[in-house]
Amino acid sequence: MSRVTFRERARYWFDNTMSKGTASLIGWLALISLALILIITGLTLWLAPGEPEGAGGPGAVLWIALMHALTPGKLASDKGSIWYMAVMFAGSLGGLFIVSLLVGLLSNGVKMKVERLRRGRSRIAESGHTVVLGWSDQVFTIIGELVKAHASQRGSVIAVLAERDKLAMEEEIRERVGDLGRTRVVCRTGRPTEPRDLVLMNLAAARSVVVLSPEGEDPDAHVIKILLALAKRAGIHPPVVAALASGRNMAAARLAGGPLVHLVDSDDTASRLIVQSSRQSGMSVVCMDLLNFDGGEIYLRPAGLLDGKTYGEALHGYHSATVIGLRTKAGIALNPPMDTLIGPKDEVIVIAHDDSSIWPAAGAPAISEPAIVTAERAKHAPERTLLLNWNGRAEQIVRYLDGYVAPGSVLEIAADHPKAGNGLSGLENLTINVKDCDTTDRFALEALGLGLFQHVIVLSDDRYPAHHADTRTLMTLLQLRDMQTKLGEHYSIVSEMHDENNRALAEVTEADDIVISDTVIGLLLAQLAENQHLADVFGYLFDSRGSEIYPRPAAAYVETGEEIGFPTVVEAARRRGETAIGYRMAYARNKPPHYGIVLNPDKTRRISFGPHDSVIVLSER
Repeated sequence: MSRVTFRERARYWFDNTMSKGTASLIGWLALISLALILIITGLTLWLAPGEPEGAGGPGAVLWIALMHALTPGKLASDKGSIWYMAVMFAGSLGGLFIVSLLVGLLSNGVKMKVERLRRGRSRIAESGHTVVLGWSDQVFTIIGELVKAHASQRGSVIAVLAERDKLAMEEEIRERVGDLGRTRVVCRTGRPTEPRDLVLMNLAAARSVVVLSPEGEDPDAHVIKILLALAKRAGIHPPVVAALASGRNMAAARLAGGPLVHLVDSDDTASRLIVQSSRQSGMSVVCMDLLNFDGGEIYLRPAGLLDGKTYGEALHGYHSATVIGLRTKAGIALNPPMDTLIGPKDEVIVIAHDDSSIWPAAGAPAISEPAIVTAERAKHAPERTLLLNWNGRAEQIVRYLDGYVAPGSVLEIAADHPKAGNGLSGLENLTINVKDCDTTDRFALEALGLGLFQHVIVLSDDRYPAHHADTRTLMTLLQLRDMQTKLGEHYSIVSEMHDENNRALAEVTEADDIVISDTVIGLLLAQLAENQHLADVFGYLFDSRGSEIYPRPAAAYVETGEEIGFPTVVEAARRRGETAIGYRMAYARNKPPHYGIVLNPDKTRRISFGPHDSVIVLSER
C-alpha cells in the first residue's frame, strides 16, 4: 500500500477544517482577505511608489488596500498611474469575490441558526409542567382538557415533543384547541425515543408525562420504546401515563416502563364503553361528563367528619357534591354496601363541579318521605342485539357483551366484512347469527327486521380510512333513524366513530350514544395526568364486575309529577342499595351536548319527574 503523500495530508486537513461549519469558512476567508491585502500593498509599494498622493507610508497604503477589498466601489474615485490603477482594480476585483462569499456564508449561517431555533432545540426551563411525548389527534383533546383544568392557575405550562416542525405544531394547536387561557404550550422538535431529545423536556422538574400512541402500523412498539428511554434516563422520574392500542402488549409495556407508569388499554376501554352504552342509553354522555373538566369531575377527599359513619349516611354528607364510593386499604369500591363503615384513613370518592366547592352539609337533608316509591327491581331477561359492521375490536366487544346479558340472549351480526363473526367460540350467554349485509343499503337493513331488537350497535369498518368509515357510519345512522321514525320502532342505537368533528353531523340522526374512541382515550389520559389515583376509579367504572351506571325509570324511585329535591332521590336509591348520581329528562334526550343528563344536581333545586324521565344510579346488575 502506497504512503500518504504530503499533498494528500494537506488536502485531508483542509477538508476537515472546511467541514467545521460557518465559523471555519469565515476564518479561511479572513486568511485569504489578509493575503490579498498584503499582496496588493506590496505590489503598490513596488510598482507605484509614492502613490496615491498623500499616502504617508506602508501603513496608509495597507489601509487603502483594505478599503478597496471591502468596498470595491472606491475604485471609481481613484487617480494615479496605470500601474497603481491596475493593482487597485485587481484588489477590488478580488475583494468583490471575497465579500460576495462572506455575505453568502453569513446569510447561510444565519438561516441555519434560525432554522435550528425554529425547530426548538433549547432546553425547557420550567417546573411543574406537563410533558406530552408523541403526536396524534388525541393531543388536541389532552391539551384542551388540561387548559380547562389549569384555568385558575397562573403560569401553567404544557410541553410537547414530537417529530414535527415546531411552528407547525404550535399553529395546529392554536387552530384546533383555540383559546389557551393562562396556559402556555411549548413545542419542541425531536424524537421521544432519543434520550438526548428527552433532555429538552426537563423531565426531572415535570409534574407528569403523557405518552401518546402514534398513528400508523405497530404504534405500541413506538410507545414501548419511549417507555424504555424514559426508564433508562438518570435523575428524578415523574409519573407517566401511556396509551396502548392493544392489550396484548400490556405486559411488555409494564416491564419497559416500571412501577411509575400507568397504562391505558385503548381498545379495551373503548370496547367496554361501547358495550355499556349499548345497554344503558346515555352511558357515553355520562362517562364523557365524568372524564372531561367541563362539568362534574371525580375527586378523592379524606374522610374527615364522615369518619365512623356508614357509606349510606355519607350519601347525604356533602352540600354540593355527590358521594359515589370509597377508597380503602382494600382498594376502590363504587356503591359499596350501605353499612360499610368509613375509617379515619379512608377516602370518599365524590362528583363535584370544582374541588373548592366540596364542603360538608349543614344539618339533615330535606327528604320528602311520601314521595319515595318502593318498587321491585326488574328481572334480568334475555335480550336481542344487532351488531352492524366489523373491525379489530369487534370480537372483544362481543365477549364483553356476553358477560353482561342474561342466558338465552341473541346477537345478530350483519356485515360484509370477510372476518365478521370469526373467533367467537366459548360464549356462555349469547347465541350468534351472522348475516352478509351492506349496512349502508336501505333494503338490506329493512330485511334484518330491526323491530325485533332492543339494542343496535354500529361499528366503524376498519377496511376503510377513518374519514370514509365515519361517512359510512353516518349513512347507516340516517337510514336507521328514518326507519325508526316511519315504522314507529323503539331500540337504542350506539355508534362508534373516529373523528370528533363528525359528532355534530351525527347528532342529526338523534342516535342515543356516539362513542368517539380517540376522544375518550384522550380525556382519560388528561384525567390521569392530573391525578393518577383516579385510574382505579375509572377502571372500576368501566368493568363489568361490581356496580355500574344505570339509567332507570324515575317512577321506580319517586312519585312522578311532584316537586321534590334531589336528596329525596338519593334516599330512595339508598334504600334499594344504590347510589343516585343524577337524572335524565326525557324532553331533552336529543338535545346536545348533555342530552338531558344532569350529574351532581343542585340539591336545593326542586324538580318534577315525568313518566319517561330517568334516575341515573350506580347499582349492581
